[in-house]
Amino acid sequence: MASGPDRGPAGARLVTAVCTAQVLVQIGAYFWPALLPSMIPLWKLSNSEAGWITAAFYGAYVFAVPVLVTLTDRVDAKRVYLFGVACTIASHLLFGLYAEGFWSALVLRALAGIGWAGTYMTGLKLLADQVDEKLMSRAVAAHAASIGVSGALSFSCAGLLAEYHGWSAAFIVAGIGALAAWLIVAVSAPRRPPPLAASHRLFDFRPALRNRSALAYSLAYCIHTLEMNALRGWGVAFLGYVAVSTGGAGTLLTPTFALTGLALVGTVASVLGNEAAIRFGRRRLIAFALLASAVVGGTLGLVGTLSYGLAVGLLVLFGFIVWLDSSSLTAGAAGTAEPARRGAQLAVHSTLGYAGGFVGPLMVGLILDLAGGMSAVAWGAAFLAVAVLVLLALCIFLLMRPRGLAGDRGDER
Repeated sequence: MASGPDRGPAGARLVTAVCTAQVLVQIGAYFWPALLPSMIPLWKLSNSEAGWITAAFYGAYVFAVPVLVTLTDRVDAKRVYLFGVACTIASHLLFGLYAEGFWSALVLRALAGIGWAGTYMTGLKLLADQVDEKLMSRAVAAHAASIGVSGALSFSCAGLLAEYHGWSAAFIVAGIGALAAWLIVAVSAPRRPPPLAASHRLFDFRPALRNRSALAYSLAYCIHTLEMNALRGWGVAFLGYVAVSTGGAGTLLTPTFALTGLALVGTVASVLGNEAAIRFGRRRLIAFALLASAVVGGTLGLVGTLSYGLAVGLLVLFGFIVWLDSSSLTAGAAGTAEPARRGAQLAVHSTLGYAGGFVGPLMVGLILDLAGGMSAVAWGAAFLAVAVLVLLALCIFLLMRPRGLAGDRGDER
């Protein structure tokens, strides 16, 4: 058992092992949405039923994450992480072997959401407990990058596996990948009892909500995730509308390919943004990213429908800026949390983030319907609404004045 946080080779090896495990355990996370077009006619699902199956993943996550992440303040994060991976293994393998319609798919996608709740932020907590504060900022960036790469690859892997071996084989392979992740962490991560004294109330989130610095990062993360999921959820539809309305259909740069590239660009942006936060100041980087995001998002809404090439260019630029502060926000919340309550703080952070992520796509859809359907005016209103919320988040963030982290330059402690 380690005597303290690691920064040297042992810490770097742990970061590498956990990030590798995260790629393997998360690779199947988006197999269902990737295969949705073929599963709807296969199982004779209505669009509403298909939507419920997709939503079950996120709904289960929101309910499970406050429990599982907060438990890491009392239980070794490694044990909670391995439980989450076990849920992921079971969900994928059972889906591939036994799923046959709406109800079985609904339950198993909910189980996958519990697995995500037990691996995403708990993986970060596992690292935060075992590396020192200076290494942690880069560990968070590497962790976010591993999740981003896995998410981007998830769509293409699902399509290739289903094309050559069938949809059930795709989920079975995802389950085998998660099993490999379980073995990696079980062998490589040392055990570490969490620091919380038994007298502390485990599920008391009031101290986390009173942590002004960490909460500032989490509130900004809520709107960050709102705009990120709005972009993920409606980016293909937006580009498809522009392609048809401007005569840009048939180009080699299809909407789905453009969104795949955007996800990869966003992963790079997240890592670069965290490095910029270390060099130039975390508050400065986040404030710049929020302001730039509002400007580019508003511009996309105003002129993005004029041509397909312009829409793709602005959308990719928008994605780069949206992802720029992703790692910096999470590292800020984790780094300014009380060590004994870091699990509860990350639970609040993740719950706020995914609440925003749930609202973002719904808000865009509502605006499009209220505007009478997809049109240049409707898309403009949707993107401008997101931009306004981002500006509001910027104002709140600046007023709350969160602390920087050890090693950040240009931020007062």
